[in-house]
Amino acid sequence: MDLEAVGDLVLHTILSNLTPKDTAIAACVSNKLKSSASADILWSKFCSQELDLNEPIDPLGNPTLSFKACYQAWREAFSKYPWPLVMRVKRCWGRLKNWLSINFPEAEATLRKGVSEIEIQESERILKVKLPLPTRILYRFCDGQEFKAKKSSGGAGGSSLGLIGGYSFYTHSVNVFLLPLNEAVLKTKAIIRQIGLSSRSKYIVVAASYTESKFFFLDCTTGQLHVGTVNLATEGEMIPCVPNALISSVHDSNGDQQQDAMLLWLEEHARRLENGMIKLREKGGTRSISLFPEEPPLCSTAITNGVKVRASAVFVPEIADLEDERRKYTFSYSIRMSLLSEGCVINGIPYSSCQLQRRHWIICANDCVESDVNDEAVIGQYPLLLPGEKEFVYESCTPLPTSLGSVEGSFTFVPGRLVDPKGAPFEVEVARFPLQLPDYIF
Repeated sequence: MDLEAVGDLVLHTILSNLTPKDTAIAACVSNKLKSSASADILWSKFCSQELDLNEPIDPLGNPTLSFKACYQAWREAFSKYPWPLVMRVKRCWGRLKNWLSINFPEAEATLRKGVSEIEIQESERILKVKLPLPTRILYRFCDGQEFKAKKSSGGAGGSSLGLIGGYSFYTHSVNVFLLPLNEAVLKTKAIIRQIGLSSRSKYIVVAASYTESKFFFLDCTTGQLHVGTVNLATEGEMIPCVPNALISSVHDSNGDQQQDAMLLWLEEHARRLENGMIKLREKGGTRSISLFPEEPPLCSTAITNGVKVRASAVFVPEIADLEDERRKYTFSYSIRMSLLSEGCVINGIPYSSCQLQRRHWIICANDCVESDVNDEAVIGQYPLLLPGEKEFVYESCTPLPTSLGSVEGSFTFVPGRLVDPKGAPFEVEVARFPLQLPDYIF
């Protein structure tokens, strides 16, 4: 068949099923194909599929004359990197930014524009490292987080806006943010000296808690991400944050399977945010991402006589002590209790309130009872539950000699108030929830 006789719609349909590269090759065959292959509606489709773009903008956010020019600008800007990896990193950041824009816009506002290739090379020169390819591209898209003000009261100035999030119990509070590359360089030089690692060390600090009690180190040689333990300053002790088996080809620019721990870590974080495993929590008028799991099997739920108790735990690496056989691992657990709208119902009789009196905890390491606690109150409080009110939330912690354990138990409540009980005390179940060293540590 004469190509000139083929209709434009047919050619468009054919070209739409090709890759951008094959479309560019096809454009060299004839003037008619060249004209069809230049149609902006075709390149709009490619930009949408590969870059999730619905408007023609270049990597710096500037508008381009067409979607074809837009696509060319992106390919040229990342020409030294494997294109499938570039698309994967852009999708990762797109997922995170989309979740933030919907749920946590004040944190999205802290994300910095990406750095240039020259800035990456200068950082590598200063630290004498070669960043893994996925991390290089991650920084090209987004240069960590920047806060308008430093530490201030009430959690303002960024202390609650970390992209990774955190937890708090007693006086210990953690909220992890991603460091801008220039700050990562300064922090790395200072910490490497402080903890006595060799100046030839290939680590770079990529994330930290706002309180500087928790640091994440990327090993630029292996691509693994590590977090410091309580012995970081004295022994340089760290724990890997991502399964080693998943890391591959971190410096191979010719393959198509490159993935370092930094990319895997952020992708897993995006997945947990999207599926509701972790959520925002508001405390004292301040919102932050809470790392306490909100969904089963990591979060347990039990309802007894109208009292609902949800419970989950998170591993606390910065307090872990791998040299202490009895306290190797520390877990913080969060207990959320509330009274259903119908109130407290005992033997068919409804009560408009109930108040906690005692707690009973059974903490196990593997299948062995490590601790059996039976005492009054929770963290010195006797919460009064009323129908429809927000959950009463409290956090505590426990050390374990093993990386796997569990907590279960019960609360003793009285209907009414402790000073004016309306009936006999009753037990409220706290269903078993796991204490476990996770595959991904945040």
